[in-house]
Amino acid sequence: MAVSEQDSVFDKLAYLSLVSRICIELENHDGGLGDKVLAKLIADMGRNCEAVDEFHKELKQNGIDLPENVMSILLAIIHSVLPPTKVSEKNKIPDMAINNSMQRHRDDKRGQSELRRRRRHRNSQQNRNLPIYKLKNELIQAVHENQVLVVIGETGSGKTTQVTQYLAEAGYTTKGKIGCTQPRRVAVTSVAKRVAEEFGCGLGEEVGYAIRFEDCTGPETVIKYITDGMLFREILVDNDLSQYSVIMLDEAHERTIYTDVLFGLLKQLVKRRPDLRLIVTSATLDAEKFSAYFFDCKIFTIHLTEPEGDILLFLTGEEEIESACQSLNEKMKEYGKGVPELIILPAYGAQPSEEQAKIFKPTPPGKRKVVVATNIAEASLTIDGIFYVIDSGYAKQNVYNPKKGIDMLTVTPISQASAKQRAGRAGRTGPGNCYRLYTEAAFKNEMSPTTVPEIQRTNLVYTTLMMKAMGINEVLSFDFMDPPPSQALISASKQLQNLGALDAEGSVTKLGSRMAVLPLDPPLSKMLLASVNLGCSEEILTIIAMVEAGNIFYRPRGKQAEADQKRARFLQPEGDHLTLLAVYEAWKAKNFSVPWCSENFVQFRSLSKARDIRRQLLTVMDKHELEVVSAGRDRTMIRKAIVAGFFFQVAKRDPHEGYRTFVDNQLVFIHPSSVLFRRQPDWVIYNELVMTTKEYMREISVIESKWLMELVPGFFKVTIPSRMSKRKRQEIEPFSRQCASYV
Repeated sequence: MAVSEQDSVFDKLAYLSLVSRICIELENHDGGLGDKVLAKLIADMGRNCEAVDEFHKELKQNGIDLPENVMSILLAIIHSVLPPTKVSEKNKIPDMAINNSMQRHRDDKRGQSELRRRRRHRNSQQNRNLPIYKLKNELIQAVHENQVLVVIGETGSGKTTQVTQYLAEAGYTTKGKIGCTQPRRVAVTSVAKRVAEEFGCGLGEEVGYAIRFEDCTGPETVIKYITDGMLFREILVDNDLSQYSVIMLDEAHERTIYTDVLFGLLKQLVKRRPDLRLIVTSATLDAEKFSAYFFDCKIFTIHLTEPEGDILLFLTGEEEIESACQSLNEKMKEYGKGVPELIILPAYGAQPSEEQAKIFKPTPPGKRKVVVATNIAEASLTIDGIFYVIDSGYAKQNVYNPKKGIDMLTVTPISQASAKQRAGRAGRTGPGNCYRLYTEAAFKNEMSPTTVPEIQRTNLVYTTLMMKAMGINEVLSFDFMDPPPSQALISASKQLQNLGALDAEGSVTKLGSRMAVLPLDPPLSKMLLASVNLGCSEEILTIIAMVEAGNIFYRPRGKQAEADQKRARFLQPEGDHLTLLAVYEAWKAKNFSVPWCSENFVQFRSLSKARDIRRQLLTVMDKHELEVVSAGRDRTMIRKAIVAGFFFQVAKRDPHEGYRTFVDNQLVFIHPSSVLFRRQPDWVIYNELVMTTKEYMREISVIESKWLMELVPGFFKVTIPSRMSKRKRQEIEPFSRQCASYV
């Protein structure tokens, strides 16, 4: 549709604005660049449709598939500028107009190139305001002169998005890819999208990303954003990272488990590859420690002045955040219409994506936005327009106890580094303010300088297996920057031996090698491999994908009872694993429908993630010739496969209260969110223990005790009560590696 043909109906500028708004909505939907030609085509079709159903049919006929909520938004935008035409006028529009638009969408490379050129120019102008821009030449020179460089820059300095582009301009992509790690998937995807837009290319072209179960790169990719866990796996395949010329470990101050292992591996690698450049960036003052670890390398500092924005309030978790939002809403009602509207938005990891997306929308004129968030907004999410930060000084942190084998989710004071990171959220475009709800004395005396590295507080089973698979047998003597507790490594090795992944000498077995190629925690890997022999790998694939996706159900405020009723339709008496399977199969039966998810209070984002994980695992299984077979109606085999992977996490009902873990006799309880919370069966198996108010089992299934001897006879053995004294019978049950099931 040519603009000149519409001059009698609407103003040219209004039409161009409409096209731009459609482009923005398309970008928000699929994470790519909004296509101007496609936007014009959608405007054409939307103007000729009066209802969403009609619009959907028109789009589908032309090969365009969009979610219903996106179509509703687009149709409303189109009709606000282009009212629907009359039926007689619709009939006058020849099919050739649509065909020509589709042809332009396919073939107008020149138009897209021009659009990217203009966008790149606009972004270049904006990026000149970033603190890092003034130091561009000095930074490039520092990289030229130093094989390893530590870069310190506060939040908002531009280091994450600009350093990779500066090095690309300086010619480093002629020698290989520039890889930039991020500790979280959401940061990888959002940063890659931003850099692709600035670079003037489509996401997955010159700029791409790779996260677990998703690879958005291509032959043209020269700048690659990647999770530290994915880079860790790449080193397993290619010890020299031969396809890279530069590796940038971004947000190194977060000290994730993979970052710490990468420190040691890359420290060795730069000795073998003098051509490789390693950049370690941080938003905090860990510079001296990083520099000392990497051969006393040079430190490059980016200075930043404070900027401006809306309100960001840091709290610890979903329940606290929802309560705070409710209190704020009630307070605003008390004030009435005499004060400007306050837009109150929660932000936490378990939110549906459509809810979380609201925090990024610009605040309308005359209103103020307050985002109440967990520490997800500390580094993973950047919200433009924040002017004030209110810092509670606390966060929930997951800490693993290797002696008990339990993850404890505890509310703890944040570190000084995190406090500075939060303050850095206060303004990216002007002066900002941070209000800390703790004293200066508490900051100096009660908060540690930096956050405890993840490697010192998490389960190391997966990490240990990967290191062993890489040939690093002496994990206790590995050159960690901050060594994890030796007990954690010993416990991890013992668990791997119990799983059959390591032999008595600590070397990787044939089974362990097969487990290492699967991008899963070892118990899940063992469970999947066992399911092949048990004839239920089809179902176990789905269960693993759903467990890995997490946060399937949600209970929005004010609709908890309705959400619980919908959830009850999926509940399976055998437990949580089969309930997750039932949800996925029901969604699949509805052709992976988006509206179905909303109707049943399950998260489309989580189910989509599960589908992607499942596809990736299918690819891995096909590559390694692992058969995919269905158990049909036989649910017993599915639970037996779970036992094969998690046999050391069995619990027996205690006659007095709760359950006793069978290996070490801990008192544990079924989590209130479990299907089995009100049933209390005799024997259960669980995926994880989490400490909140009690020690809770999560992802639980009912099992029969005789399966333990059948599936893992080397770990359990039968005792015969008639041959023991009364005293022995009382003592024997809690012993580890003994099964008191009298079969």
